[in-house]
Amino acid sequence: MRPVSVFANGPDSEVERLRAQLRGPWRQAARAVMVLLSLHELPPAQIAVLLECHPGTVRRWIGRFSAGGLAGLADRPRPGRPRLGGPRLARRIAVLLARPGPWTLPRIRRHLGRPAISMRTLYRRVRLVAIWRRPKLIARGDPDHDHVGAQITARLLELPRRAVVLAEDETHLNLLPHVRASWTLRTARPLVPTPGTNRQVTVFGAIEVTTGAWAYRLGKRCAADFIALLDQVLRAFPAAPVIVMICDNDSIHHARKVTAYLEKHPRLELLYGARYSPHDNPAERFGASRWCLTHMPMSGSCTPVYLCIWLYVINVDGARQFSLLSFLSGRGCRLGACAN
Repeated sequence: MRPVSVFANGPDSEVERLRAQLRGPWRQAARAVMVLLSLHELPPAQIAVLLECHPGTVRRWIGRFSAGGLAGLADRPRPGRPRLGGPRLARRIAVLLARPGPWTLPRIRRHLGRPAISMRTLYRRVRLVAIWRRPKLIARGDPDHDHVGAQITARLLELPRRAVVLAEDETHLNLLPHVRASWTLRTARPLVPTPGTNRQVTVFGAIEVTTGAWAYRLGKRCAADFIALLDQVLRAFPAAPVIVMICDNDSIHHARKVTAYLEKHPRLELLYGARYSPHDNPAERFGASRWCLTHMPMSGSCTPVYLCIWLYVINVDGARQFSLLSFLSGRGCRLGACAN
């Protein structure tokens, strides 16, 4: 059965590409649409709203069509000399930069056959299709990534209704501040107080994935402090039949003390994610912002801004994405608040 109405729906990137095409290679088609809408007696102001342009632009192209017909919608010759390098130079640069390798202006110029343009002109042409930035380092990945994800999914599907699922991660805070150059007044140099020597504090954090309730602990990167966090979580959920904590494969998570602690507390279970897969864990991204104690609320019912929200997204069947958050919300698992 045909639906009552159908609306276009697509990713934002595709919509932006469509708008760019209407202002670029397809601009003459957009002008023809203005004329067709005007023939249906739509005013220029309404056409401008539909095509996201100025009403004066619509009136100009309608007037050119009335004066010169279809030929009036074509681009007129522009004054001045043509661009140096020709119209194909930007496309050649884009094809060249698609190849791997560190690209600098001298190297780009050499691979283009030393075109008869200055380095400044070449820089402007490169800026049309590229930006200067560092490459992104990615982990090598786990060959058993899909298998590990399927095991975690199967275990979560077996949990009872009142089970609690948490996600855990650690980060490190250096109390010796990092400084960088910035614009400052000539008459005064900023002074930053320091503790004298650097001290590193490890922040252990666990978040209940359905509510955002969380627990954290400050300490050292060792099994004893991780066990203290586990004990804190057990006290926070005394009525939960099963408490499952998803964590990474850090060595402290596999320590003998941790294994012995888990044997004494069968209600608590650790699920280990895939190795070398930080892209599965959004908590890894706050390495740039870190955990700042000033952003940590003192109430466990609040959701921090920079907390490790480890929503484990697993590719179950190769096609659809399984969201742990939506799964637990749909099953109505018990909601609880972790104590700090």
